[in-house]
Formats: sequence, structure tokens, C-alpha cells
Amino acid sequence: MVSFLIAYASWSGNTQEVADMIEEILVGENVDVTKYRIGGGVMPNPRHFDALIIGSFTWDKGATPDEVKDFVADVGYKPDNVYVFGTGDTQFGGDDLFCHAAVKLARFYASTYEPLKIEQSPRGVQQSTVIEWSKGVIKHWKNLHE
Repeated sequence: MVSFLIAYASWSGNTQEVADMIEEILVGENVDVTKYRIGGGVMPNPRHFDALIIGSFTWDKGATPDEVKDFVADVGYKPDNVYVFGTGDTQFGGDDLFCHAAVKLARFYASTYEPLKIEQSPRGVQQSTVIEWSKGVIKHWKNLHE
């Protein structure tokens, strides 16, 4: 069975909501999922998973939160299969800085799959975007490994 680690940082709860939705979709597609809140106890070893999904909110004019930077440093290497999602708010920085932490993480890990960007909460109309992205992640991973 394919196994994914979802590691996320959440300040207001929005990023956690997205992580929960992604987990539900992946499990429904027969993917084994371990979810880890960054900074919340013992970090699972990413080497034990087929893919890593990192979620982050964007902080202070496009910045990646310190706890996410610490997580990246603790991982200590760049896994091959990294997917990134983020939450943000266009009223703080406009479109240029919207979910900029996710954009920077995807670039850092040379992710070949476009990061998911969610405006605040994933509820409502954005739920379909999360579903589509999550199913796309599975398809993308399978295409790379079949």
C-alpha cells in the first residue's frame, strides 16, 4: 500500500482543515496516511513514506513560519516526492504574496506538482479545489511510479 506523510503547520485552524480534507480523500483512495502537526511531538521519519505532503500558512508579508523552516531543517534532505499546500489571505499582501510560503516550499523541494493555494478556510466552494488537487496528487504519484 502507498503511504503518505502529511506534515502541516496551522495557526488559525485553516491549514489543519485542509490537511484533514486531504487525509480523508487519500484514505478514500486506499492510501495509508500519517498526519503530523509540525512542532507537535516526535516527527515521523519521512524516509518511511512514499511521499511527503507539506502544508503551511503564510505569515507576515509572504514569510514561511519558523516552525515550518525548523521542520525542513529537521528533515535534513530533500525527498523525491513532495507535494505542497498552503493557506493564506489576499488582503494581507495581495496576489503576489498569497500563499507565498507554499510557493517557496514547492520551489525549494523542486516539486513537479503545482502547490494548492487556499484562501483562508477550505469550506464552501474551495472544497472542490482541495478534492481535485488531492486526487491529482495521487494520479501524479502513480504516473511517476508505474
